[in-house]
Amino acid sequence: MDKLLPTLRRRLQATSLPLDGDPVLESLPSTGLAHDHIRIRDTGLLLRLPKQSQLGLSATINLHYQAHCFRRTAPSGHTPRLHGVLEPGEDLPMGALVVDEIPGEVLQLPVGLYPLADALAAIHGLPLPPEAERPPLKHPANPVADTVNEVLAQAEYLKRAGLHPDAQREIRREIASAREMVSMPYHPPSVLISFDAHPGNFLGTPEGKAYLVDLEKARYGLPGLDLAHATLYTSTTWDVATYSVLDIEQIAAFYRRWLERMPTELAEASRPWLLPLRRVMWLWSVTWCAKWRVQSRAALKDAKHRQASTEDWSAELSEPALVRHVAGRVDDYLHPDTVTRVRDEWLNHNALTDLLQG
Repeated sequence: MDKLLPTLRRRLQATSLPLDGDPVLESLPSTGLAHDHIRIRDTGLLLRLPKQSQLGLSATINLHYQAHCFRRTAPSGHTPRLHGVLEPGEDLPMGALVVDEIPGEVLQLPVGLYPLADALAAIHGLPLPPEAERPPLKHPANPVADTVNEVLAQAEYLKRAGLHPDAQREIRREIASAREMVSMPYHPPSVLISFDAHPGNFLGTPEGKAYLVDLEKARYGLPGLDLAHATLYTSTTWDVATYSVLDIEQIAAFYRRWLERMPTELAEASRPWLLPLRRVMWLWSVTWCAKWRVQSRAALKDAKHRQASTEDWSAELSEPALVRHVAGRVDDYLHPDTVTRVRDEWLNHNALTDLLQG
């Protein structure tokens, strides 16, 4: 990253951003697989540099998709504002975004559950634009089918991921249930969602407000996916800084808070689908783990391939310590005991099923 600093200074000076003289840049520790961040000192701004595209988009399309994610969610008041776009080029292959640096700390659970629910409710409650105005963000006509299809595509990696037969069997059972959801006659209304709402992507302020700071996969879809992603075991234990194992009563309280913060009609239309979508989001997460386990062992894609698709989970893109951490989390999430424990949330009677099934 330090090698890019002269390029970034030159690029910033060519923008219309109100920077005084030569901007002082500071590389921040890398904590994620998809982005690096550089602080522009004394400006309250960050440079956000993609390492790859999690949607498999070309560098330019990926960068502009992310820019639209920031623009669309900004009216919620719970995401950083976008200030500039540095286009991809030979000197900056994936480009960069200039966004607010949120003066907060990592969100601690379970204390941060209510602020997290409030932030998601603010995003989900934004007015749904007419269909013609939703691009370039994803806006599938059938969001259930769209997400299940993503699961099925990732599930192709299960056979090569070295899963224990018990874990493989339980995941396959959930996949069969997910297939049945697609043909159900009623689907809940779509809203703007993050589709990456795990707690490590939020910062909390001293005033008790949560900000979603990692925005690259936003789309018009089903809020139940975000609620699940925020509270599943595969999410709350993903980052070391936000590691927390929630009990079922805490999870139910989070869902109740969201329901209370949403417009009544939207909350009630979404409620019957919140538990089924929790199952789908868990499936998305564990099949992604299988995909990562397989692809992280692969060599870097050749230049020709990267021009067509910039999704790349090979280990060479991230620091060894981060790769080891992710590998440990993946091993845990794909372990048969963990798979069984998570499935108990919806297969057995508890506070969450009482709330969502009535």
